[in-house]
Amino acid sequence: MMLQYMMYAVWWVPLAAYLTNLEIASTQKALILSSMAIGCIISPVIGMLADRLFSAQKVLAGLNLLNAAMLFLAATTQDSDLLFIFLIIAMLGYMPSWGLTSSIAMAHLPSEQFPKVRVFGSIGWVASGIFSIVFIKILNVDFDGTHLPFYCGAGVSLLAALSNLFLPDTPPAAAGKKFSVIDAFGLGTIHLMKDRNFAFFIIFSFLSMIPFAMYYSYFSEFLLNMNTKYISVTMNWGVLAEMGFILLVPPAIKKFGIRNVMLLGLLALVIRYASLYTGGVINQHWMYYIGILIHGLIFGFFYVGGQIYIDKKAPAELKSQAQGFIFLVTFGAGLLAGNLICGRLIHLYKNEIGYNWDAIWGITTLASIILLVLFPLLFRKEKEA
Repeated sequence: MMLQYMMYAVWWVPLAAYLTNLEIASTQKALILSSMAIGCIISPVIGMLADRLFSAQKVLAGLNLLNAAMLFLAATTQDSDLLFIFLIIAMLGYMPSWGLTSSIAMAHLPSEQFPKVRVFGSIGWVASGIFSIVFIKILNVDFDGTHLPFYCGAGVSLLAALSNLFLPDTPPAAAGKKFSVIDAFGLGTIHLMKDRNFAFFIIFSFLSMIPFAMYYSYFSEFLLNMNTKYISVTMNWGVLAEMGFILLVPPAIKKFGIRNVMLLGLLALVIRYASLYTGGVINQHWMYYIGILIHGLIFGFFYVGGQIYIDKKAPAELKSQAQGFIFLVTFGAGLLAGNLICGRLIHLYKNEIGYNWDAIWGITTLASIILLVLFPLLFRKEKEA
C-alpha cells in the first residue's frame, strides 16, 4: 500500500512545475495534468476485465510493470504529445490499482482492520518527499520541476510489481460473472438522482472539483513561481495533516450529521483560497501554509463524508456501484473539467512579468464561497439514522 501511493505522489505532486519549466502551452498542460482524470474515467473497464481473468495480485503486478515502463519513457522525452500519451497509458495501468490494493487487503483481513492498512498509502504519499530531499540536499541536484521524479516513480513501481508477486493469492472475485459497462462505471446509480438531495450532492461534488483542481493540479506551479525549493515536501504537509483529519470524520458525523460535516468541508475550501489570496495581497507568505494544512479537512469532510453519505443512501445492491460512480464524477469528470478551466484561468492571468496569482486565488475564493452559500440552501437537512 505504501509503495502504491508513493509511486504516484513522487511525480504527480511536482508535475505542474515541470510542465511550466518545459514551457508547454496552457491547453496541452491542462490535458497532461488531466491524465489521471482521463485514466480514472476509462480504467474501470480495464479493471473489470482483468478481475475476471487473473488473480488480483498478478493483475496488480502487471499493471505496475506497465506503469513503470510508461513513467520511464515519460522521463526520456520533452515532447508534450509523447508525454501526454505515456502518462495516459500509465494512468490506465495505475488507476485500477487503488481498487485492487483495497480488494486484496479486504479479502484477507476483517474490514474493520482495513484503515490500519490504508493509512500506509498516506504514509507512502508523504514519504515520497524523501526523494526531493535526497536529490537536493545530498546529491545537490535539482529535483522538483525536472524529469527525475518520473525515474523515481518508475523505480518504485518496479519494486512494487516485484513485491506484488509475494502477496497472498487472491483469485478473481468476478470470474464467470456477466460483464456490464453500466456496472463498471456505476451508472446504475443514476436513477438515485430522482432523490432531490442525492442529485444536488452529485452536482456539488462535480462543481467543487473545479476550484479544488487549482490546488490539486496546479499548486506546484504556484510554489515554483514563489521560488520554493522543496515543492514536494511543502505540499506533502497537507497529506500529513490529512491522516489526522480523516480520523475525525466518523466522530464529527456522529456529533454534527453528514450534511454539516460536508458543509464544514466546503467552508475549509473557502478558508484555503481566502488564505492564499490574503497571504499574497498583504505579503504574508506564512498564510500559504494554512491553505496547505487544511487540505485534509477539505478532502476528509467533504469527499470522504460524501462517500459515507452515498453508502447510506444507496441500496445494498448498488453500494459498490455508487462508490465507483462518485469517484467517476469527482476525480474523473470533475477533475478533468477543473483542470481545463483552471488551466485557462491561469493562462488569462499570465503577463510578461509572470502570473497574477492574487487575482487567480481571488476567483477561486469567490467560486468556493458560492458553493458554500448554495449548498445548505439546495441540499436540505435529512433525518439521519
